[in-house]
Amino acid sequence: MNIHTGDPEREERARAAAALETLRAWAAKATPTEVAELDPAISRLLPEASDFANYPALRRAYPEDFEVSEAYKEGLPDLQNGPESLIRGAKRQIQHVGISNFRLPIRFHTRDGGDLTLETSVTGTVSLEAEKKGINMSRIMRSFYRHAERTFSFDVIEAALRDYQADLESFDARIQMRFSFPVKRRSLRSGLEGYQYYDIALELVEQGGRMIEIIHLDYVYSSTCPCSLELSEHARRTRHQLATPHSQRSVARLSVVVKNQPDTLWFEDLIDLCRTAVPTETQVMVKREDEQAFAELNAANPIFVEDAARLFAEAMENDRRIGDFRVIASHQESLHSHDAVSVLTEGATFAAQSLDPKVFATLFHVG
Repeated sequence: MNIHTGDPEREERARAAAALETLRAWAAKATPTEVAELDPAISRLLPEASDFANYPALRRAYPEDFEVSEAYKEGLPDLQNGPESLIRGAKRQIQHVGISNFRLPIRFHTRDGGDLTLETSVTGTVSLEAEKKGINMSRIMRSFYRHAERTFSFDVIEAALRDYQADLESFDARIQMRFSFPVKRRSLRSGLEGYQYYDIALELVEQGGRMIEIIHLDYVYSSTCPCSLELSEHARRTRHQLATPHSQRSVARLSVVVKNQPDTLWFEDLIDLCRTAVPTETQVMVKREDEQAFAELNAANPIFVEDAARLFAEAMENDRRIGDFRVIASHQESLHSHDAVSVLTEGATFAAQSLDPKVFATLFHVG
């Protein structure tokens, strides 16, 4: 009696062929995302992929005459907006994800009725739910371009925010716009004029259905130390010793929530508020008489960093257009090798237990 054993290799090949047919049948009906999720290499098994059986031996010449059809676009992989199973790391909500330093020329109204077009750096973010893989970043930029030709107002950036918030199906969103705002300033005594530039950031935050409008302003001024001034005068008076008090370039960052008032809070209004609270703003154009005047102005307004924070706060408290606010001041000491700093907040918007460890390092004026 003869016993015939099967050919193991032939049987294995037959099983592989059957599995391949099953895989091809599934892949022909599956979406590109489903194919990519299982294994992107499966697409090479489909009949229409026969022209690319020699992959990765690809053509190197750029196909200038290639045109993208709607069907082709539909078949392009989009892993950033892929299924939940592609998420890497902790499956947690992300509070902010988006783009930063996207630059556009934006037209702004001035208080005197004019317009200025300024290069503006835009940051746009949305919240990302825990079960979503990611967002399409280009949609944020496209949303801005739809509104870029309109003259700025908080209503305009709210429209842009609403657009990309809807496009990306997100609950919370934020826009921040940074630019340098020029104002012509006259010198103290000589009558010369020059442009002072103010770093401004506008922020619109939509959180939990509430819209918050915020203006951030960096104000640069000179601070003469009151203690040093008194000590210098003591040396002059008691010992006829020439002495000079120390003063230094200082920066205050004011952040204010704009109330929904009939009166507009212009950028120039916030700048004027700073100049009234602490009048020793650094000068643009000076002759000798202006330099002497500036020395006199500093002597008439000696100021510690604590004084600066409270003077700015007092001015903001008295403006009905301003709600919550924060003052961060840095006096970049000429006496010490370190700076003197202060932070004062009003309201819940800017209250925080923690402070960005590098926030004071950003309070340097770069001319």
